[in-house]
Amino acid sequence: MSFVSYLINGISLGSVYAIIALGYTMVYGIAKMLNFAHGDIIMMGAYVIFIVVSMMGMPALVGVLAAIVVCTLLGVLIERVAYKPLRGASPLAVLITAIGVSYLLQNVALLLFGANTKAFTSVVGVPALRLAEGQLVISGETIVTILSCIVIMIVLTTFIKKSKAGQAMLAVSEDKGAATLMGINVNKTIALTFAIGSALAAVAGALLCSAYPSLTPYTGAMPGIKAFVAAVFGGIGSIPGAMIGGILLGVIENLSKAYISSQLSDAIVFSVLIVVLLVKPTGILGKKINEKV
Repeated sequence: MSFVSYLINGISLGSVYAIIALGYTMVYGIAKMLNFAHGDIIMMGAYVIFIVVSMMGMPALVGVLAAIVVCTLLGVLIERVAYKPLRGASPLAVLITAIGVSYLLQNVALLLFGANTKAFTSVVGVPALRLAEGQLVISGETIVTILSCIVIMIVLTTFIKKSKAGQAMLAVSEDKGAATLMGINVNKTIALTFAIGSALAAVAGALLCSAYPSLTPYTGAMPGIKAFVAAVFGGIGSIPGAMIGGILLGVIENLSKAYISSQLSDAIVFSVLIVVLLVKPTGILGKKINEKV
């Protein structure tokens, strides 16, 4: 039963990585840039929930909704102020800016909330599920996290394939110039992409801190990096790939902690990524793109 328990917990952790990775992969697939401040938006969302729920005494649902609104606005603001002026700049300039925004958010959190670890109150009210005569216990956080990942994946895929805005995103991801000629507002489409990705970051922050109830200004840093690894693992730019990559990454990390070494689990995760990219450089579901010269 212990293996099944580790596996389920790994899927739960991987589901959080998958939700975060969806934000990475959407922004990269459409705007062709890596938003390394994404992990810190998770942290800001978690602090919003902490303020609303723990300090103001409001219901958990209100805290989550407030975090989604704040993170959505924050994502759009970051895109408008930091990334939009660099639309035609080199990828290196955009990457350096993203790292700068990440450190800015961390230091703003340090100034506002201090470096002390905050005790995060879980926003999940679902009771634990006991199976096999109580030998296998699945926490409410695990159940909600896995179900949330599945629902988000289905809704996001349907939105991209069926809605007019989703079709505009696909057009912009293929060719910004041609999309502009077809009457698509590229700037609004990219801003919408950041808004959706940041809203997902708020949900991921709520689920992550509910499962691991502590909060610091650096809470989103490592999960953000691992989610980026998951996006590359699954094939960055692919929404199903982000989900598969995130879940596989969470399972590998959890099983490594359980059966090999908790101290070496991160090294094992990154080693697996290297092996996968050596065999399939585009990731599991990534497609090779032929660039015109």
